[in-house]
Amino acid sequence: MKHRTVVMYVEIGCFISCLCGWILVCSTLPTEYWTFSEVGSVVLTTPNFYSNLWRDCISDTTGVSDCKDYPSMLALPLFLHVVRALAVCAVITGFFGGVLALIGMKCTKIGGTEITNARVTFSAGVTYLASGFCGMITYSWWGHKVISEFVDPNFRAQKFELGAAVFIGWGGSILLICGGTVLTYFSGKEGLRSSSQKRRRPHTYATARTRQTYRQPPSSSRVTWMPPLYHAGRKSQTTRATTTRTSQPYARDTFV
Repeated sequence: MKHRTVVMYVEIGCFISCLCGWILVCSTLPTEYWTFSEVGSVVLTTPNFYSNLWRDCISDTTGVSDCKDYPSMLALPLFLHVVRALAVCAVITGFFGGVLALIGMKCTKIGGTEITNARVTFSAGVTYLASGFCGMITYSWWGHKVISEFVDPNFRAQKFELGAAVFIGWGGSILLICGGTVLTYFSGKEGLRSSSQKRRRPHTYATARTRQTYRQPPSSSRVTWMPPLYHAGRKSQTTRATTTRTSQPYARDTFV
């Protein structure tokens, strides 16, 4: 099996994993069971209190339930504002990660060249990682607060326990982080390596030549001009220092 085919199947698996994780994270926002508490010992009259990021609810064994939104946004504690912001960021970044993954994956063939698709897929993996970490911080912080209040003996207010939404959010965040990590590794290995190879300056004819090529020729082959030589009874003439063959005229009578 070719390497490109293996990478394509890996990208599809990571996309499905991240998509499932994003759906799980989105499903926790409207869910009321982030925390719950039961008060009373009589089965027929036991009320159940549960709440999430947006409202408080109460129900009893008869099936009657009533939910009430938080009355004032400015009166909420800072902890709840930060958790809300992180949960919304996890949903938004997961959505954009899915869009980038659909554009950059090898099986869709929407993008341009292979290097461009790899870089887009790398961006999708980083976005999925951001979504997973935002979700993990949200649910971990919420769970830590609930557990610390439950085990604190000095906490006199009503104590709550972890609801199903927190565990679903943990599972979705883990899927986002795992899928984003694998997607980032394979796409970055292809896209970043190709970009680093392009940054290397190609060898040209000028850079390939060495100093030996530009070395000056030896002194014996130079042509230097000597000062004029003065001979008695002859005109001064300029001669070269290099050895030249002089052809002497031969009279025809010498061969006779």
